[in-house]
Amino acid sequence: MAVNLLDLDPEALTTYFAGLGEKTFRAKQVLRWLHHFGADDVGQMTDIARSLREKLAVEACIVAPPVVSDKTSHDGTRKFLFSVGSGNAIETVFIPEADRGTLCISSQAGCALDCAFCSTGKQGFNRNLTTAEIIGQLWQANKALGRDPKGDRIVSNVVMMGMGEPLTNFDNVVAALKLMLDDNAYGLSRRRVTVSTSGIVPAMDRLRDACPVALAVSLHAPNDALRDQLVPINKKYPLKELLAACTRYLEKAPRDFITFEYVMLDGVNDSDAHARQLVEIAAQVPCKYNLIPFNPFPAAHFKRSSADRIRRFADILMSAGIITTTRKTRGDDIDAACGQLAGQVKDKSRRVIRLQNAGNVTNREVTQ
Repeated sequence: MAVNLLDLDPEALTTYFAGLGEKTFRAKQVLRWLHHFGADDVGQMTDIARSLREKLAVEACIVAPPVVSDKTSHDGTRKFLFSVGSGNAIETVFIPEADRGTLCISSQAGCALDCAFCSTGKQGFNRNLTTAEIIGQLWQANKALGRDPKGDRIVSNVVMMGMGEPLTNFDNVVAALKLMLDDNAYGLSRRRVTVSTSGIVPAMDRLRDACPVALAVSLHAPNDALRDQLVPINKKYPLKELLAACTRYLEKAPRDFITFEYVMLDGVNDSDAHARQLVEIAAQVPCKYNLIPFNPFPAAHFKRSSADRIRRFADILMSAGIITTTRKTRGDDIDAACGQLAGQVKDKSRRVIRLQNAGNVTNREVTQ
């Protein structure tokens, strides 16, 4: 079976060429062709000996997930739908801003964590993505977006905040991260690559040691009782353990703070008392808060906090000297906003049926 070269991080590619009896510099050459120039055929790699190209044409391949659809929002946000086989698709979102271009990448087809307010979780979980399927989203986006007038790539930042929980697909995610950071591939700085997690504590420690990029934590509640219901993984790794892991992560992180993401749910987690509890958390871990207005999706049982409530909530945090931002809602007309990514995932976990039998969580059930 042919080896997909997009599946190999720099170390694995070096090992692969060593197995072919080739010099290690071949790995750097191929990395540049694959990721810097976007080659989709080894025949394009003109500075590599013809004999090696012929060998690679037989023994290797370059296969990224194909684009199924490509939609652009009225605000310029662009959503790509990629096929990952077996009737499943994943979604990737490009968010253009004046000073950056951010690509939001998926790590799984679906998600097993079932956060109460997230449409992806309601679709169930199918499988982890391969390294090629993860880095292939960036590879394909670079091809589609091209370069700016100066010749620079449009994508300047990558966030692992798409479909799935990145840290439950640890090995493939880290391999993709190493490609993003390698100067012969995408050459992004650690500060410009962010992994978002719901709080898989042991994997946070592993990431700190293996590839410490910027870290965002999906907090969404300031106490265990509420977070148990909004973010069920909290029952396994409660806030005390999560915050301790955040402190450990900062020992090697490229930034001196953790970003806590906090979706604003009307009447659920948006009271003044909740904000004051977040101030107490900030006293334990250097952090900034990113408040996210809830983005509705079919069958959602939550409502977005009002603009006035979000402003009041933010004021409490900022008055305590905490850096606080409110995320702009982007791409909601093409279901590309935060929490809306669902793709086309076959629910092999039968979660939807189980939820229908058990009854979905409502605002009243999770208010603490």
